[in-house]
Amino acid sequence: MRRRTLMGLMAAMVATAILPSTASRAEDTLRIGVVPHTSARVVLEMYQPLRERLETELGRKVEIQTAPDFTSFVRRALAHDYDIAITTGHQARLLQQDADYLPLVTYEAEFRAVVVVGAQSTIRQPADLTGKTIIGLSPTSLVTQWGRHWVADHGIAVIQTRYVSAADSMAQLLLADEAAAGFMSTAVFQNLAPDVQAKLRILARSEPMLGRVYMLNGALAEQRPAILAALKAFAASAAGKNYFNSTALSGYRPVTHQDLAAMDPFAQEVRTLLREAAP
Repeated sequence: MRRRTLMGLMAAMVATAILPSTASRAEDTLRIGVVPHTSARVVLEMYQPLRERLETELGRKVEIQTAPDFTSFVRRALAHDYDIAITTGHQARLLQQDADYLPLVTYEAEFRAVVVVGAQSTIRQPADLTGKTIIGLSPTSLVTQWGRHWVADHGIAVIQTRYVSAADSMAQLLLADEAAAGFMSTAVFQNLAPDVQAKLRILARSEPMLGRVYMLNGALAEQRPAILAALKAFAASAAGKNYFNSTALSGYRPVTHQDLAAMDPFAQEVRTLLREAAP
């Protein structure tokens, strides 16, 4: 009975994290939106140490939210549904240019997109993917956008591109032979369960790109120094060090103008996709 109650509570938390916030718009609640790079349950678990430390440092309630997919997430961020948006570099650039968000920090660890196949797959080179199905996280995710360019650059004629909501779902589809390859980030690949990771193989890697960036809603510009100090305190704490070690993200570093400017072509692709998909 107790187990059912706990499972029900977690399910409720996940559902709340995905849905747009209404009650959490209270002025004393800091709403942190995290791009759905993995399942909502994992996002909530991963960012709990950060949430707890920020609540202590800032003396206010902090709420972690996510969205069903990358496109829903960026639409909500553009509508200023989040006080802090944690998202990949191309969406960060879009939020900076189109919604007046301010960069806070990014991670020290190198970010790359990868093409992943099954460890025992017969796929050994790009040409082997001709006529196959490839999985992406969302048309507006950075790794999927890079993947589309990679496919085009190698002249691969792909029959179908499927989209899933989380990298762990993608991994399971690859292991079930329901697709030949998938696009994900090195960070996400490294955080898959060890037994799952061992059954996959990286076929190709991108050049380093700007990974997840913490972007501050411009309406909170005056709070930027306090929030940066709170993030620094988290990074220096035992919980923060454990977080960075367990995720292989190393720590925080400042975001440079060059980092964000390099994302311009990908940001423009997101604009175009959002415009084409507008109701």
